[in-house]
Amino acid sequence: MTLEEIVSCDNTAYKMQSVSKALEQLLADAQRQDSLTVGVYESAKLMNVDPDCVVLCLLAIDDEEDIALQIHFTLIQAFCCDNDINIIRVCGLHKLSEILGELETENAEPRDLHCILITNPRTDSLKSEGLEKVAHYCEECRCRNQWVPYISLLER
Repeated sequence: MTLEEIVSCDNTAYKMQSVSKALEQLLADAQRQDSLTVGVYESAKLMNVDPDCVVLCLLAIDDEEDIALQIHFTLIQAFCCDNDINIIRVCGLHKLSEILGELETENAEPRDLHCILITNPRTDSLKSEGLEKVAHYCEECRCRNQWVPYISLLER
């Protein structure tokens, strides 16, 4: 391994951590401002009605063997690419549910966290450093022909 490869690996790991933290903060801020749409079907409905309001699409991929979910993801990814919507695949459904404050109770039906949309904020406070950092990361990945970047949410 050359020095350039070692530095590149370290830089990539640091950037991934930085983007992961920015994404967590962005999700928390978006939830507070009611700028989240949660669920595959709810997201598809919103994108069909008003795709211009969506600024980021997250697809949670903990279960790679669910064929129906993978088909939905493929269709959502194609739609996002056609409509210039940034899209990220995330690993860590448990961490995602923690960030969004999902409590597991026996009687409550858990929300479908496999697809989450962040929509245009009603105020400028969501147009933050976090959104810029995530959007910049998506742009960098597209420049490297990685059209759907992957981020692992960090457990603390």
